[in-house]
Amino acid sequence: MSKKKVSEEKSFFEKQIYDLKQLLEISKSLNSTMDFSALIEAFLYICMGQFQTTGVAMFTKTDFDATSFQMGDNFYGFDIKEDEDYSFQEDHPFIHFLTKNPSCLTIEQLNESGLKKDKALKALLSLEPTLIVPLKVKGRINGILVLGQQINQNPYSDYDKEHMTAIASLAAIAINNAMLLEMSTTDMMTHLKLKHFFYTVLAEKLEMCENKGVSLSVVMLDIDFFKRFNDTYGHACGDLVLQKVAEVIHQNTRIQDLAARYGGEEFVVLLCDTDSRTAEKIAERIRFSIENMDIVYGEQHLTVTISGGIAQYNPQIDFSPKILVDRADKALYQSKENGRNRVTVANSGGL
Repeated sequence: MSKKKVSEEKSFFEKQIYDLKQLLEISKSLNSTMDFSALIEAFLYICMGQFQTTGVAMFTKTDFDATSFQMGDNFYGFDIKEDEDYSFQEDHPFIHFLTKNPSCLTIEQLNESGLKKDKALKALLSLEPTLIVPLKVKGRINGILVLGQQINQNPYSDYDKEHMTAIASLAAIAINNAMLLEMSTTDMMTHLKLKHFFYTVLAEKLEMCENKGVSLSVVMLDIDFFKRFNDTYGHACGDLVLQKVAEVIHQNTRIQDLAARYGGEEFVVLLCDTDSRTAEKIAERIRFSIENMDIVYGEQHLTVTISGGIAQYNPQIDFSPKILVDRADKALYQSKENGRNRVTVANSGGL
């Protein structure tokens, strides 16, 4: 065997060892977060770095009960048409095709697949991708990775495709774990977080607040006379009211905040880096939006109001998350006592 051949084989084995080490680091990185958005972003950056590609995009379900794979903002480097719908329904023939063919797919192979070029597939092809990689776990697709050409314009080698498939398998497992966490911490009725998860996050945020000296406020919200909706129109009506109120609460919270269903018709919101004055404005905006919302159930137009209580974190008296929440709850109770459909702010020492 020539020295050149030996050198080439040595380089190849060294690359394999390096790539295996990279896979281990990638696995650690992908499993270091359970936040779905952060996970997808990390995966996209990993793909760009590993394969030096001009573009990368990811189609995923936006939540655990979604029925379509959406690209949304999960892309870098591709030219996107704002009026184009980049999505696939979960029963789309393309999804079925990927499920049966879970390996990397070139555009040539896609064109030879016999799949009808409908609107969804044409939107994907308009990105001018070079490689399509299904993310598959437990026999089902939970994501679709789309790669542009490599910066050096070389075609993806068989080794590149094998390496990409391995990375995609790690990502599929991480996404599945994140979705399982999402399911176990989310209220199925309102799609807000559950009480126990809220307390877990609140404890972490309070420690951060104490270390960094930033503000944090908790808002308790309760639907006024909620029992009347159930008693008058039935529980289906009550469920609708809960869902509509939850939508308004969700729309008025930021990514760094956390809204949860506390129990029954009561909700709680954690507002990060927010003092009580700003929290009051946010709570008032929620209260006003709900008061002016027209909920139609059957032929009935329903008017809903809520009461609120606010407490800003004070490390001198809030020795636990429960104490802080209790102060907000007492402020909520005062809103109820004073006529409902209003917001009350707890002072630094309680009410």
